[in-house]
Amino acid sequence: MSEERSSPVCYAAAGDDAYMGYAARDEIVAALTELLEAERAGARVALASVKDADRDTLAALMRAVRADEARWCAMLDRQLRRLDATPSRKTGAFYGKAMAIAAPLDRLAFLNRGQSWVVRRLEALMPRVRDDALHADLRAMLDSHRENIAAANKLVEQAR
Repeated sequence: MSEERSSPVCYAAAGDDAYMGYAARDEIVAALTELLEAERAGARVALASVKDADRDTLAALMRAVRADEARWCAMLDRQLRRLDATPSRKTGAFYGKAMAIAAPLDRLAFLNRGQSWVVRRLEALMPRVRDDALHADLRAMLDSHRENIAAANKLVEQAR
């Protein structure tokens, strides 16, 4: 009689996210909260910048960016609530720094650096998100921010 060997049952699917190398809930909540506060700041900067715009193309871009930022604020709020977390009502410090810049194109360039910061945060976070619905929302947010950065870069290049 030959002895058959077999591997033990694998319980990897039952492992929690942190054990499997994904971000734990608390880490995701902290990241989403930080992004929410940054998006809120960006939305407020874009709204104020519409009023300060010295050309129609800048005003139109700021309206589009403001709408996008508001959309991502709503998504982040919804995702935080889905994780049973209370969304922050704070606005990131970025708002005050951006509003201290008087020249509209200089403020746009600064806003673009903020958008780039969000892109880097998303790129770092997304590989660690196991939740498919959250991952899809973050992917859409990342793509949107990349499009806004490209549009802002184009406008700044044309204006200078």
